[in-house]
This record gives sequence, C-alpha cells and structure tokens, in this order.
Amino acid sequence: MNTVPGQSVRARQPRADGERTRAAILRAAASLATVDGLEGLSIGHLASAIGMSKSGLYAHFGSKLELQLATVQEASRIFAEEVVEPALAAPPGVSQLVALCEAFFEHLQRRTFPGGCFFVGVALEMSTRPGPVKEAIVEFQTGFAGLIKGFAATAIARGELPARENPDQLAFELNGIIVAANTNFVLHDNPAVLDMARQIVYRRLGVSSSTRAGTPAV
Repeated sequence: MNTVPGQSVRARQPRADGERTRAAILRAAASLATVDGLEGLSIGHLASAIGMSKSGLYAHFGSKLELQLATVQEASRIFAEEVVEPALAAPPGVSQLVALCEAFFEHLQRRTFPGGCFFVGVALEMSTRPGPVKEAIVEFQTGFAGLIKGFAATAIARGELPARENPDQLAFELNGIIVAANTNFVLHDNPAVLDMARQIVYRRLGVSSSTRAGTPAV
C-alpha cells in the first residue's frame, strides 16, 4: 500500500501531543496534591486549577481513582529522576548514602512541589485509607527504604561504616532525618533547616562536613 509522504508523521502527532498533555496534567496534579492532598484531587478540582474542561480531563482519566494512581506514578518518576538517579550515579557505599540525602534536600530546596516531598505528605494522608492508592504509596516507600538499606549494606561491606551497623536501623534513621527535614522546611520555609539536616547526616555517617563527595572523614 502506498503511503502519502508525511502521513505517518501526522498520524503520530496527535498521540505525541496527547502524551505531552497528559504529562503536563499529571505534573500539575502532583503539585496540587502536595497542597490539597490526594483526596482533594478530583477531576473537577484539577480542571478548575489548570483551566481545562472536565470533559477534556475525562478523556485522559476516567475516574478520580485512575487520576490518583497516575499522579502517584508521575510523582514516583519525578522522584526517581531528581533523587534516586543522582545517588545511583555516585560511587558505591557511603557516597551513595550522602548523594541520596543531598539529592533529596536539593529536591526540596528547588521547590519541585509547593508542598514539599510528595510522598512524605501522601504517606501520612493515605495511611488509614485502604485501597490501591495506599498500596502504590506503600510500594514506593518500601522500595525507597530498601534502596537506603542496600546502600548502607554496601558501605558496611566496604568497611566504610562499622561492622556493628545494622542496615535496617540506619535506613530507618536516615529516612527519619529526611522526613523531619521535609516537615520543618515546609512548615518554616527556611533553608537553614536543610543545612542542619545535612550536618546531622554527615555526622551520622562519619563524613566531613567540608565536602559533599561522601568521602569518610579521616
């Protein structure tokens, strides 16, 4: 069958435009959820916030649940890009733990979302609401804790942390510092909170505060 030049390009364009529109909607939804919560995120509310018709949003999401799940997925993608990937690119061991915490603090300081870390907020909000949205958030949190634990185990195996360290406990502590930093930064809107959190992380990991490279202090 003969194809008219440019026909396939024109055929693909609507899909590409639709994907970009969907991505923009979900980015706005994730931002909105950090302020109003996932339960406050409805198709009507989102349509009003971004100046789009409800029928236009229904073309992308058939229900509030579908919108919420897609928003969690988009927030996870953004978090991976801004926080997880820089840590994975760092040298194995303590450097990855430092890089992960640094990337998280920078994620906050850039104000990627107006209400701070998406997952810190929605974890508390959805913790008592059984269902697929909670399950998606639990899956994310479990994976993130497992990532920290893995970095800690590597650091111990490499002799960068004492052999007596417990990877689960260290992951719990660092996650706690991250959550506290997010809460206080959002509450007080003060970057000094993040500097204090950095110092706590450095001290806990035995890293010199004069460097962010993750080299154990001598």
